[in-house]
Amino acid sequence: MKITDSVALVTGANRGIGRHFAAQLVERGAAKVYAAARDPESVDVPGVEPLRLDITDPASVAAAAAAAPDVTLLVNNAGIMTGAHLVSGDMAEIRREMDTHFFGTLGMVRAFAPVLGGNGGGAIVNVLSALSWFAYVGSNAYAAAKAAEWNMTNGVRLELADQGTLVTGVHLGAADTAITADYDGDKIDPADVARAALDGVEAGRIEVLVDAWSAMIKASLARDPREFYGRSLPAA
Repeated sequence: MKITDSVALVTGANRGIGRHFAAQLVERGAAKVYAAARDPESVDVPGVEPLRLDITDPASVAAAAAAAPDVTLLVNNAGIMTGAHLVSGDMAEIRREMDTHFFGTLGMVRAFAPVLGGNGGGAIVNVLSALSWFAYVGSNAYAAAKAAEWNMTNGVRLELADQGTLVTGVHLGAADTAITADYDGDKIDPADVARAALDGVEAGRIEVLVDAWSAMIKASLARDPREFYGRSLPAA
């Protein structure tokens, strides 16, 4: 999959990682970049085509697929973080996480899979998270939704293999965006996330681990989870 001369659609392209995806796609020579957002007037990336899209609204998703029949690269980046607790949090907020990260992203995949297939196969990028693989109090609803999105990514990758569509999952720790404004730890430059993801697509990779933190989290899955969660759990 080559970025040059591709036709890309980026969700959540008005800010954060999505804005960097849109800008870098233009810089790398994409023939057209649809910069999708619920408020397309907020898109300020030169050289893109703003597109109104709410991934949690099936009618909006269908309209976007009809408006962009030439797409060869779909970047599913749009996301939220409610901070809801799973046990005591607002169920409506937990459902909103799932509606966005799982059902919304899956809806985009389902709508654009025929478009990509008709245009030769192309590629899908799903922006996931290191939180696909662990839980953290304060982001548990987000982590559960990202875990679901991760395995959905694995599933659609298999289902779309026959039509020649590359499906790349991108995992990262905290990026320096509005979602992590209250986080005090180290943050990745969102431009580096977009760059690593697009490099991965061009290399044909099905998974991109943007940072050492994501690689460490994934490696920890092969060990006893008590080692990772440590003092967060009651004594054995």
